[in-house]
Amino acid sequence: MAAISVEEFNVEFLPKVPMAFNIGIRATQLVKNEARLLMPFSDALARPVDTVSGPALMTLADVAAWAVVLTVIGRQEMAVTTSLTMNFLRMPGSADIVAEAKILKMGRRLAVSAIELIRADTDDLVAHATATYAIP
Repeated sequence: MAAISVEEFNVEFLPKVPMAFNIGIRATQLVKNEARLLMPFSDALARPVDTVSGPALMTLADVAAWAVVLTVIGRQEMAVTTSLTMNFLRMPGSADIVAEAKILKMGRRLAVSAIELIRADTDDLVAHATATYAIP
């Protein structure tokens, strides 16, 4: 069982990250060591070539990493990113994007996660990220 619920994350935590909240990112599933989030497509996220932008994908990856860490440590607002590495694999186009995050290693002070960003309508992997979070 996750240390934080989907509702708690969406209602109490996401509004504290206005950029993520304003572009519509939301958790759809949280279980211990795993998180699934959705970022709906909008024109505000697009580049001129009608595809989700890299900064939007990086935002989704970072928020997914935060969510998966909270599934283990619970309601600790000050868990923060210490590193984020992103590999863009294919152009996502104008589609909703799903983030699937998993904990790779949970230590006392650092948590490392892997995040896959997937085009929701085709299941195509569009990007892969790893993130490290500092735990207060």
